[in-house]
Amino acid sequence: MAEETQQSNKEGQSRFAVPEGAVLTLLGSRDENLRLAEELLDADVHVRGNEITLSGDPADVAFAERVFSELITLASRGQVIDHNAVRRIVAMLNETDVESPAEVLSLDIVSRRGRTIRPKTLNQKHYVDAIDKNTIVFGLGPAGTGKTYLAMAKAVQALQSKQVNRIILTRPAVEAGERLGYLPGTLYEKIDPYLRPLYDALHDMVDPESIPRLTQAGTIEVAPLAFMRGRSLNDAFIILDEAQNTTPEQMKMFLTRLGFGSKMVVTGDTTQVDLPGGQRSGLRVVRDILDGVEDVHFSELTSQDVVRHRLVGDIVDAYDKWQVQQDALDQNGQHHGPGARRGNQRRGR
Repeated sequence: MAEETQQSNKEGQSRFAVPEGAVLTLLGSRDENLRLAEELLDADVHVRGNEITLSGDPADVAFAERVFSELITLASRGQVIDHNAVRRIVAMLNETDVESPAEVLSLDIVSRRGRTIRPKTLNQKHYVDAIDKNTIVFGLGPAGTGKTYLAMAKAVQALQSKQVNRIILTRPAVEAGERLGYLPGTLYEKIDPYLRPLYDALHDMVDPESIPRLTQAGTIEVAPLAFMRGRSLNDAFIILDEAQNTTPEQMKMFLTRLGFGSKMVVTGDTTQVDLPGGQRSGLRVVRDILDGVEDVHFSELTSQDVVRHRLVGDIVDAYDKWQVQQDALDQNGQHHGPGARRGNQRRGR
């Protein structure tokens, strides 16, 4: 009985009202957001009308109160709250005590036909802020972290606000190197499959009907990296995508195209290098080369910043873990390719 009394004395409680107009958005369809919040939080959550009561360990109650405060702020701003928003707010508050998740998730970059592009994680917000503050930014991270998509959104924003006169999107057509001559059509038709992902992202941000006109006028240019050689790019927002597939020489060539009044964003994933013949990736060495150079920033995105299906982040983590194990085996001399073990077994018979 004494233990029960002691426990009840330690229990914390918080009660607060949700603005009437934000209740339905906060709770979600059939209270789905509420049920997920209860699953992710250690405090007990009770809702009656527009009043929420939290109870449990004082630290758990305090954390849950912060989560609901951020959710209420988003709902009061008219933003849609879904499972992803709830998960991201909880994750962000677990990572930092400094920045408000509601402010991160409310940062509008580009809007078109009722759809607004915003950062969805704290690292994405830092990446977007870095693009505003620096002339050259490197966005490094696995697939699905939004590094190219957010860079393109910032490029469109810069064009719309007349900070630049044109957007230049480029990527190396590494996979096309051996097969380009065998593909049908003109040179542009041959390289189109390698530039298509850039067009797809662009269509989300710019009226598709205007893209042919903008490309013909040179306001938007999408071209393979080889087409950048010998040029000086002034008053432009320039994005190099899939930069892990550049050689150090190509990376130097690209970076030295920077002209007056321009910004550059270089994106890539150093774990997915497709260069033939074991060539070094320019993206892997550029950080050491440019270390300490002013107005150059490196932004790191991780599996926690994946904004595709939730499984994508788990897949990235699983592959990273597997790679660490393979590297350890290689260092110990225990791993010599898939055929080695079978060969040893045959010799042992």
